Amino acid sequence: MKKHLLTAVAAAAFCAAIPAFAQNLAIVNGKPVPKARADVLASQLAKAGRPITPEMTGQIKDEVISREIFMQEAQKRGLDATDDFKAQMELARQTLLIRELFTEYQKGNPVTDAEIKAEYDKFAAANGGKEYKARHILVEKEDEAKAIIASLKKGGKFEDIAKKQSKDPGSGANGGDLDWANANSYVPEFSGALVKLNKGQVTDAPVKSQFGYHVIRLDDTRQAQLPKLEEVKPQIAQQLQQVKMTKFQEDLRAKAKVE
Repeated sequence: MKKHLLTAVAAAAFCAAIPAFAQNLAIVNGKPVPKARADVLASQLAKAGRPITPEMTGQIKDEVISREIFMQEAQKRGLDATDDFKAQMELARQTLLIRELFTEYQKGNPVTDAEIKAEYDKFAAANGGKEYKARHILVEKEDEAKAIIASLKKGGKFEDIAKKQSKDPGSGANGGDLDWANANSYVPEFSGALVKLNKGQVTDAPVKSQFGYHVIRLDDTRQAQLPKLEEVKPQIAQQLQQVKMTKFQEDLRAKAKVE
């Protein structure tokens, strides 16, 4: 009777241990390694876009176990008791907590379709209308610009002169080509002269701006070709979310009492 009782007790103890063991990934030097650690690591990898394959699952298990081994050795050497370690742990705790705060804010304050549409409409209003395809030659002195205009009137090639004399590093090497752009993309002096030109016409006089003196040629015009809302929706949503986050942070700083 006693023998049967002991067997029953042992069996019960074994059965009770099964759920607890299932919650652990391994036992390292007598210390349980919770399976939850592997789950968190897998979740982080999944969020980063890495598929969790059976092979990856095995690698995650090995990583978690290795970390436990190394951590135990570090603790054995007393490295977790140093002031430097404690300071780094506090910074890590702050980083994680702040990340949770920002994540919670984003979930509670998502960017709406109406906000995205309003932002797109503002963009379309500012960049719509006519676009200009122009070239320019930028020089430091007015006399240089006048000499270039005179040379062009005598048959000089705009592109060649731009490559040799233009001080604009962005367009000079491309023969002064500025590609298609809205007139509002340029400084007022430049855009004011540009919109007065006819196709193929060069400015009769140098145009002075904060950058120097410009000689401008208008190659063509067209109606602005704006991307459709659906094409830029993700970018607009990201920008608006960043604006909201920045305001949230600024409001918290403004309300804080800092002495």
